[in-house]
Amino acid sequence: MGRDVPALVFTREDRRRYRIKMQECLDAFAQMLREAHFESERPQVGLEIELNLVDDDAEPAMRNTDVLEAISDPAWSTELGRFNLEINVPPRRLIAGGPDAWEGEIRSALNHADGRARSVGARLITVGILPTLLQEQIGEGALSENPRYRLLNDQVFAARGEDLRIEIDGADRLRTYADTITPEAACTSTQFHLQVSPEEFAGYWNAAQAIAGVQVALAANSPFLFGKELWHETRIPLFEQATDTRPEEIKVQGVRPRVWFGERWINSVFDLFEENLRYFPALLPLCDEQDPVETLDRGDIPELAELTLHNGTIYRWNRPVYAVANDRPHIRVENRVLPAGPTVADTLANGAFYYGLTRALVEEDRPVWSRMSFSAAEDNLHAAARNGIEALLYWPGMGEVHVPELVLRRLLPLAHRGLEHSGMDAAWREPLLGVIEQRCVTARNGAVWQKEMFHHIDATTHAGRHEALRRMTQMYIDYMHLNAPVHTWPVD
Repeated sequence: MGRDVPALVFTREDRRRYRIKMQECLDAFAQMLREAHFESERPQVGLEIELNLVDDDAEPAMRNTDVLEAISDPAWSTELGRFNLEINVPPRRLIAGGPDAWEGEIRSALNHADGRARSVGARLITVGILPTLLQEQIGEGALSENPRYRLLNDQVFAARGEDLRIEIDGADRLRTYADTITPEAACTSTQFHLQVSPEEFAGYWNAAQAIAGVQVALAANSPFLFGKELWHETRIPLFEQATDTRPEEIKVQGVRPRVWFGERWINSVFDLFEENLRYFPALLPLCDEQDPVETLDRGDIPELAELTLHNGTIYRWNRPVYAVANDRPHIRVENRVLPAGPTVADTLANGAFYYGLTRALVEEDRPVWSRMSFSAAEDNLHAAARNGIEALLYWPGMGEVHVPELVLRRLLPLAHRGLEHSGMDAAWREPLLGVIEQRCVTARNGAVWQKEMFHHIDATTHAGRHEALRRMTQMYIDYMHLNAPVHTWPVD
């Protein structure tokens, strides 16, 4: 979740002081890495889910302030758009509580929030992009009331100097301009967190980068935007374009984008934070009063406020996170590639696959990132976003291979092994990873179901495109509440 900030105007002095404070934070962070200050004995996992709000007709409901007040739970917060909310599920040990504990906790929280949302005329839906969202609904008035989002919007456009250009080709073509960053609000995601030791971080981050394309192909759930049928996971290109601070002349000079896959495998978590300072000017240069070096020298743990705020404005698909909890600092990988939904069952299956596979890849004698170019991993991400579970991806030792074959033959056994090494027994592993297996066997995920159901309704009712999308979204919500994995959803 992003940090709240006041509404203000930044001066040149603000930016100069912020640059100095960021370097001081980086120096303190380097010292902490050398002196092994980090919590790593009881690593935890975490989960954030972004959601959309709709009315009874499955149309966008710009009511997040009212819904948040009705929920009245600090685990919930606003997101960029007034039709968005986010829940931050409390962190836990991966195998704590038995096979049903995490699912029960998440479903209980979502069901409670949905009930409270209904009391103010809204409903929750977990989907990568809300199919009924129209372009005219994404304007300045759709920004959430939190001053942070207005300030971020102003800073992006101050850096860019011109309107955003959004171009995406799929079954249909989208060509449009935006004068705010609110198109980003259309992108709602699931974010898995994995706490690791500093010594292990590079391996886990590299592994997460290597499998990002596979994750997206398996879980694609965003085929529609502004009434157009585009990529299976349209969220990926939309997010990349909707927060781009670079005009065309800057792009061709090789300046890095704010939504960034990266450009190399890393050797340390320090590499990523150092890149943040080296390549990206500050969007929100807010200085904290704490002196990080002085705090560390007196034996206390610094918050590294400037470093973490800056990190939050660089949208890596796998982001490093520094945080302090219970007076102990830790670092974690934040996996950001997946869309929200369709169900809690699907979400937990995606998490099991991610946590198990990354562990197994880290433990291999010859890591996959030593046998695969970084550019191949990035190409896989975009091929998967475009074509979903039908994508052809590159994998070392297999060459170009379709996703179901890659997963069933190579990656699913590794995911089982990684979860087993984490202490998860077969009775828990097999139902979770069985969902992934059946997605591959049936070649069906959220994007496939949405596309098929939309075309079925459109062909049988002739009610018009938006009406077909609206009816499909209503059916999606009904199936979502049943919590049956999406590969079992019927199309009729």
